[in-house]
Amino acid sequence: MTPADIRQHQHYKPALRAMGQQVRQRLAANPRVWPFPTEKAEIFAVGEFMNADECARMMTMIDAVARPSSVLGDSYENTFRTSYSGDVDPHDPFVKKLDRRLDDLMGVDTAWGETIQGQRYEEGQQFKAHNDWFYPDTGYWTDETRRGGQRAWTAMVYLNDVTEGGTTEFTEVAMAVEPKQGTLILWNNALPDGMPNEATMHAGRPVMKGSKYVITKWYRAQPWR
Repeated sequence: MTPADIRQHQHYKPALRAMGQQVRQRLAANPRVWPFPTEKAEIFAVGEFMNADECARMMTMIDAVARPSSVLGDSYENTFRTSYSGDVDPHDPFVKKLDRRLDDLMGVDTAWGETIQGQRYEEGQQFKAHNDWFYPDTGYWTDETRRGGQRAWTAMVYLNDVTEGGTTEFTEVAMAVEPKQGTLILWNNALPDGMPNEATMHAGRPVMKGSKYVITKWYRAQPWR
């Protein structure tokens, strides 16, 4: 980040620092949560977070809303993110149940969470290396400050096993996660001091055979609007 970016981000440091500490303690007390073996970033996994029936139901919901994916900003080539995605209905009872399950696992008020987004990757589709936190020197920064500010945590659930490819690679910590049905991975987009963590750079590698379905929920530094 540039010095100007850092100055603009300072407003969110206390909230991101506090949320990081709160979620960190919550996850540490849960024996189902497995921390990734790295000191560069706080990344965790939970097996069987969703069962097979729930995954199948969510995949059907994603198919109903999926459109070609986009990215914030205009500096990306059209091959940067080639999946299909869409927000699922936040008022659907099934979606609300999953929202509560995620919120309870992390110990975060539901008001801080964005609407769950579903993504579908067909053969050859990918999402190149990126961070989930927002860059203050972009055209979308002002709008996002009105919508809840900086992204704090990311929670992502794999809805199906992928025949070949489709791993989630954390490029700065040299680890790749193989999609396994029902598995949740989550990570803190900030450092313990509240500054964005460059080591959370990650990529959805191309699906080589079959398809990949995931859901993602991002949590903000302030209530999301």
